[in-house]
Amino acid sequence: MPTSAELPINPGRQSQAASEQAEWRVRVQALASAADGIRQASDQWDAVSDSYCDEDGWPVDETGYADGKVARDAAAWEHVETFLAHGPEVLTGVRAAAQPADYRDGPVSADLLRLRGIESVLARAGEVRREWEVVTELLTGPAGSREVYRERARELRNSEGWHYADELSYSGGALAKAAHHLTDRIGVDQPEPTGRVQSALARSASGQRGVSPASPPASAASDSPAARRSR
Repeated sequence: MPTSAELPINPGRQSQAASEQAEWRVRVQALASAADGIRQASDQWDAVSDSYCDEDGWPVDETGYADGKVARDAAAWEHVETFLAHGPEVLTGVRAAAQPADYRDGPVSADLLRLRGIESVLARAGEVRREWEVVTELLTGPAGSREVYRERARELRNSEGWHYADELSYSGGALAKAAHHLTDRIGVDQPEPTGRVQSALARSASGQRGVSPASPPASAASDSPAARRSR
């Protein structure tokens, strides 16, 4: 009877796994770029926001301050759309591919734990987008007026979405890092989760709205929303 090492390799399955991994890499790179884009939008605003304020932090150039936040929120929302397009599927793949050792002390163990609550963040961002879509569909009147109201609704969407964008720059970045580490397992049959990893998965999935992600270690503190000063 042949051993496992002597069993024939299914070329079709190998080809399918390679195809799935190639698509996975594209999705993961998109998420990594989106997380970086949100951080850049935040950092660029932080670099100039004080110039609009007095020594106590109150805006003295209210127009410039407001316009700066509008620009930041708009830039960040573009990247939120990327997370809404790819985040749920990548998150499902990560949880299917992760093994007990990955949660205990693997290279991305901290990143896997930082995924707590990310489903709630994605869900709320999705609700903000749906609300905006409903509002824009109900707009009536002359074309010029509709565009004015549509732009105001877009700014409101971006403003409400900033909180979720800021969260995704942190937890979404962790998702991209974990997903990249697990790429070689995508499309490959994985053993059934043990009781321990099922518990870890449950903890990771149990984050509810309003619950902050687990605090990062000191070496990763610069990636945490709390380490930034965005107003």
